[in-house]
Amino acid sequence: MSPAARLRGLKPDWLSDPKVWRTEVLAGLVVALALVPEAISFSIIAGVDPALGLFASFTMAVTVAIFGGRRAMISAATGAVALVIAPLNREHGLGYLIAAVILAGVLQVVLGALGVAKLMRFIPRSVMVGFVNSLAILVFMAQVPEMTDVPWAVYPLIAAGLALMVFLPRITTVIPAPLVSIVILTLVTVGAAIAVPTVGDKGALPSSLPVPGLPDVPFTLDTLTTIAPYAFAMALVGLMESLMTAKLVDDITDTHSDKTRESIGQGIANIVTGFFGGMGGCAMIGQTMINVKVSGARTRLSTFLAGAFLMVLCIVFGPVVSGIPMAALVAVMVMVSFATFDWHSIAPKTLRRMPAGEIVVMLVTVVCVVVTHNLAVGVVVGSITAMVVFAKRVAHLAEVTAVPDPDGSTVVYRVTGELFFASSNDLVGRFDYAGDPETVVIDLSGAHIWDASSVAALDAIENKYAQRGKTVEITGLNTPSAAMHDRLSGELAVGH
Repeated sequence: MSPAARLRGLKPDWLSDPKVWRTEVLAGLVVALALVPEAISFSIIAGVDPALGLFASFTMAVTVAIFGGRRAMISAATGAVALVIAPLNREHGLGYLIAAVILAGVLQVVLGALGVAKLMRFIPRSVMVGFVNSLAILVFMAQVPEMTDVPWAVYPLIAAGLALMVFLPRITTVIPAPLVSIVILTLVTVGAAIAVPTVGDKGALPSSLPVPGLPDVPFTLDTLTTIAPYAFAMALVGLMESLMTAKLVDDITDTHSDKTRESIGQGIANIVTGFFGGMGGCAMIGQTMINVKVSGARTRLSTFLAGAFLMVLCIVFGPVVSGIPMAALVAVMVMVSFATFDWHSIAPKTLRRMPAGEIVVMLVTVVCVVVTHNLAVGVVVGSITAMVVFAKRVAHLAEVTAVPDPDGSTVVYRVTGELFFASSNDLVGRFDYAGDPETVVIDLSGAHIWDASSVAALDAIENKYAQRGKTVEITGLNTPSAAMHDRLSGELAVGH
């Protein structure tokens, strides 16, 4: 390959393809417009000035575009982070909140370097489906306040926006339908002087760029102990949301992302955000779906421009952005919620074929997220439920079959299946201690020992036979099972 060809191969897609450039730029603009009311709303939840949410969205998006591991994913100020840090702001003030954001970023970098992203493999598909569906429900629920106790004109505007986004892509996809919808509805409301809630009603937009600085807190051990619990909670919630969203984008785009780099990138973004006075954040599912699924973005450029356009819109075009009707953005987010929901997962045909345990796990995840408005709670509870369902299912796979010797002097028990705490607890009761002959052989060639509970159960079986003067021979152990049995056998008696 020639040097020129190699150089072309190193170029980002948006540098070599004008169509990709157009898609990424327009996607970034749509996301920036959608970020404005969201960032302001999350600022209100956290109890801080709206500018802090907008600054956070700017610095998070720009930084993650450079350091993140998932292309085209949008990170900004989020409701989950706002809920975690709001009590700290109320009790101790803004300086402590900013310090917690920086510490959370440091913790995310450390957790990322330690390989916390590898834990994603333990999240089952049913939890992932519940995560996606609950996100879609939360996105829709967040729009409900914008559709209640509002002028009647809001409803036809929302309907018109939805109609534009449904039918315009059938005619052309040159310009993202959400952007066309926002522009047209804004022109209609301004031109016809229709009095409806606007972005400006959410709060004042910043008039200048953020400047770096240190948080206004005493740098003492007391400060560290005060902010550490909030920072740790924010780090975990932020990483979980970001990694789950990254996995979702992986599935949508059929591409792989570097989850470890994404974890570290989220941490760097929060550190930068904290030093610029922002409220911190993580990946945003709604805006990411606008960027990836609705607008078709696939590169880092859209993420970078979403943050850059956000500041340009606020500082340079503040009056214009303030005049955008909320109905236009509500229509976009309602469309996103419907596009995000996995309708196939609740189709009667799917539900009839799906194991009951899988359905329960999905429902538990959805209910926990919707009730708590905390994605991390739903994912953790859903994953624990999935583990319980799995353990219960696998526990019944351990079978014990007795094969008596013709001369009556020996009995062979063949044990098959996976032996762990759930299955081995019933193992002790599967033997005829009183009626068996002098010699008992337990054949484990069809089984595998996974934990200490199984070794303890085998010890208990041997002890029960020994109390009756009978001998037990355990055979057929595979190498890992034999190693565990030899290491732990005789060492697990209560009070040992």
